[in-house]
Amino acid sequence: MTDLALLSLDVEEFDLPLERGAPISDETQFETSRAGMDRLEALLADLAIPATLFTTARFALRYPDLMRRLASRHEIASHAFSHSVFAPGDLSRSRETLEAVCGVPVSGFRRPRMQHTPAADLRDAGYRYNSSINPTWVPGRYNHLRAPRTPTIEDGVVQIPASVTPTLRIPLFWLAFKNLPLALMRSAAAAVLRRDAAVNLYFHPWEFADLRPFGLPRHIAGVDGARLLDRLAAFLGWLQPRAEFATFGVLEARVRRGV
Repeated sequence: MTDLALLSLDVEEFDLPLERGAPISDETQFETSRAGMDRLEALLADLAIPATLFTTARFALRYPDLMRRLASRHEIASHAFSHSVFAPGDLSRSRETLEAVCGVPVSGFRRPRMQHTPAADLRDAGYRYNSSINPTWVPGRYNHLRAPRTPTIEDGVVQIPASVTPTLRIPLFWLAFKNLPLALMRSAAAAVLRRDAAVNLYFHPWEFADLRPFGLPRHIAGVDGARLLDRLAAFLGWLQPRAEFATFGVLEARVRRGV
């Protein structure tokens, strides 16, 4: 069975400055994410890599033409209705809105900030898979060191965690990619592929915009924009011969088949 590489993007409002008490308009939140998404769209087209786009309904409603174009090349999944506010009814409402805007079925979910949502609630809202767990410890955010590292099925929903290394649980997510040497990220990805036969990476489009105006700390904004895009291009180019890039729906089907 071919090893898989899963690349996902949390396509959302850039509300991170609000978390840090800095004002930012809705317009700037959306346009910052849109600028990064434009860069990523071009890169993924050049490399012929499919991605899974966990998208807020608010972003899709703001840019319907963009989302329909992206849906023709990538898998669309839900990232809730809004990135800043969540209500239980948003599970169904976000999926239905994305399907209406993008014209494609939506079967996957990722909760903003990797927060927990009961699998039964996701199943009842029409989802088949969930990728809201990063099975590691991120100080100030969550401690999921005891969570399964590899996909499981819970209440009929396939749980697809973000990738961490087998022993030390070094995460391969966006913050690690920004702050660890690229050679270490390659070594970590290779270790995950050897053990798990699939590697799951995630980023945000706003990371690939110019973050200098927002006063963010260095570990978030030290590498951004075009520089980060070049770094990602080099990493994806290294990964392409080692695994087949696929959407989360492909892995979900593989898990349900028990392979």
